[in-house]
Amino acid sequence: MASEQRVRELLDRIPTGIFVGGQFRESSSGATFPVHNPATGEVLVEVADATAEDSVAALDAAVAAGPAWAATAPRERAELLRAIYQGVIDAADDFALLMTLEMGKALPESVNEVRYGAEFFRWFSEEAVRIAGRWTEAPAGTGRIMVSKRPVGPSLAITPWNFPLAMGTRKLGPALAAGTTMLVKPAGLTPLTMLLLAEVMRDAGVPDGVFAVLPTSKSSELTAPLFSDPRLRKLTFTGSTEIGRKLIEQSAPGVLRMSMELGGNAPFVVFDDADVSHAVEQAVLAKLRNGGQACTAANRFYVHESVAAEFTEGLIARFAEFRMGPGAEDGVTIGPLVSAEQQSIVSELVQDAVAKGASLRLGGVAPEGAGHFFPPTVLADVPSDARILHEEVFGPVAPIVTFTDEDEAVAAANDTEYGLVSYVFTTDLDRALRLTDALRTGMVGVNRGVISDPAGPFGGVKASGFGREGGIEGIEEYLETRYIALQ
Repeated sequence: MASEQRVRELLDRIPTGIFVGGQFRESSSGATFPVHNPATGEVLVEVADATAEDSVAALDAAVAAGPAWAATAPRERAELLRAIYQGVIDAADDFALLMTLEMGKALPESVNEVRYGAEFFRWFSEEAVRIAGRWTEAPAGTGRIMVSKRPVGPSLAITPWNFPLAMGTRKLGPALAAGTTMLVKPAGLTPLTMLLLAEVMRDAGVPDGVFAVLPTSKSSELTAPLFSDPRLRKLTFTGSTEIGRKLIEQSAPGVLRMSMELGGNAPFVVFDDADVSHAVEQAVLAKLRNGGQACTAANRFYVHESVAAEFTEGLIARFAEFRMGPGAEDGVTIGPLVSAEQQSIVSELVQDAVAKGASLRLGGVAPEGAGHFFPPTVLADVPSDARILHEEVFGPVAPIVTFTDEDEAVAAANDTEYGLVSYVFTTDLDRALRLTDALRTGMVGVNRGVISDPAGPFGGVKASGFGREGGIEGIEEYLETRYIALQ
């Protein structure tokens, strides 16, 4: 467990100002807002509350720095990204503890996120030198066709609270590799991790103005002048579909390039030929990673009726092993939810399912006392009209539904407006391949419950958004294609 002295020393030296033009400073209004520990409800620190004026200043700096950054040699950008990667790894203990304090996740999960988040800088350091165009003769023989890629221009990243480091690095990594400048607005619940990253990036040598960090308690006021400024050319957002739709509307007048990684309602489908014990272990990862607070979390468990009892009992046994408590305590494997509001939403969805006939097999009741905790929960025999099957539940709740045949399972899995990720468990290769075609999601995990990888293109379809992050595709989101016709 981190000692009180260790926590205090870390919080005392974390930057708490906005980061604009290569410097930490107060907001233009001088105002601050509190960051709370979701395990206790206590205030960790006060952070500068960025204003609309600050956002314009950050865009001014990004525009000024843009030409030189775009002209920086790809190898130089690559080496700088590699230095940032190393800086994050060197400060891994600080990043992990800080994430646990402001977001709540168990410390081992924070350690894993540091490794995962840092990897985006290493991956895109390698992609920075592989930005390619082409040169070819026109089919009619009338000239030459040259195609080049150029940075899209100043970009705005709006990141969520559930992965305070990785959701920023998988945007910053490709943007900087492409030669694009970036403004980051971190979630108001968890701004500290991104401010620490700003310090690491500055110390690594990123030029002034190339990126900014703008924590704020008034997001719409901060972004309004940016959306009306023609100098902003790109918006990338990770968050709820509801907010994503509003941002798409607000960015329409400027015809911004957009990447939207929105909500999910992932089905986890277990067939009768699956290795049930393996499916249970992967279900634990897919559901309880980050306390269930992930867009990739398995939200609906469709299990063939012949193995449903074995799967359910196995899941109950594994869920019961988790120890709930403040994430920084030794032995804790599941921390609190991020806020009282999130705790209330999860509790409400469980109560609705039980009221409609679901069987509560484990958990289901938030404990009394400080913190926003909710125990690992298993619901069986969940009826089709239960809200929990249709709404994204950001919490450690596994609702189980049985099915009898493949067509029924596919229809149920696709019965959602979302399309981020699906999970399929079967030992039949032909069936697995059929399912990867039949399921309407941007990603499919076959016999695995964790699919995120910096080398893979992350993203969804339908109401889960558009654009891809990671993989060789990720850098394209920050590049424009230019066609030059030569005589």
